[in-house]
Amino acid sequence: MNKQYLQLGGIPIVARTLQVFQDSPLISGIILVIPEDEIPYCRREVVEKYQLSKVLHVVPGGPERQHSVLNGLQALQEHAAPGDIILIHDGVRPFIDEPILQQSIDLAATGVGALVAVQTKDTIKVVQNGAVISTPERSTLWQAQTPQSFRFEQILAAHHQALQEGFLGTDDCSLLERFNGTVKIVNGSYRNIKITTPEDLVLAEAFLGQTAGGRP
Repeated sequence: MNKQYLQLGGIPIVARTLQVFQDSPLISGIILVIPEDEIPYCRREVVEKYQLSKVLHVVPGGPERQHSVLNGLQALQEHAAPGDIILIHDGVRPFIDEPILQQSIDLAATGVGALVAVQTKDTIKVVQNGAVISTPERSTLWQAQTPQSFRFEQILAAHHQALQEGFLGTDDCSLLERFNGTVKIVNGSYRNIKITTPEDLVLAEAFLGQTAGGRP
C-alpha cells in the first residue's frame, strides 16, 4: 500500500491532507494527481468516502514528480484564469494550517513564488567521497516544505520551459528560479512534516493526539 493511504487516526493520510483544503474558504478547487492504477481506488476510498466535493479532477501522475505536477496544471487550465493563485502540495503533509495557506496566497499574489519553509536546526555538511569539504552557514539554510504557491500562468510557463529544455528540478520553486522568477519564504511549521517513514507516522500520531477530537 502506498504511504498516502496508510491510516492516521483511522483515516487515510491523503484524506486528512485533502480535508484541510476542502474545509478552507481560501480554496475553490482541487486537482488530485496520483498513479493511474490507483485512480479507481482513490475515487472510491478517499474522494467519495470523505465527500471531498472540491476535487475537480483526479488525474494520472507521470514518471517524476515534476511531470505529475505538469499533468495537474494542464488539467487546471479549464478552470484557472490569469492571475489565479495555485498551491502545489504534497499529499502526505496533513498538518498544514490555514494561516500558512493565507500567507502563501497573499505572497504569491504579489507575483513571486511563495515557498513554505523552516530554518534548518541541524548543522549541514557538504560531503564528497565520504569526506566533508565544507560547512555552510546554518543561518542561510532553509528546509523546503509545501505548499509552494504561484500565479497560475507563471508556474505553467516555467514548467513548459523546463519540459522543452529537458530540465528536471528538485521542486517547483526551482523551476521558477531557473525561469528568472523570484521566490520568497513563508515561515512554515516544524509540524508540517512529510510522512514518508514509520518514524514519521509515529510523530504524526503524536501531533494528531494534540488536536481537538483528533479530527482531520
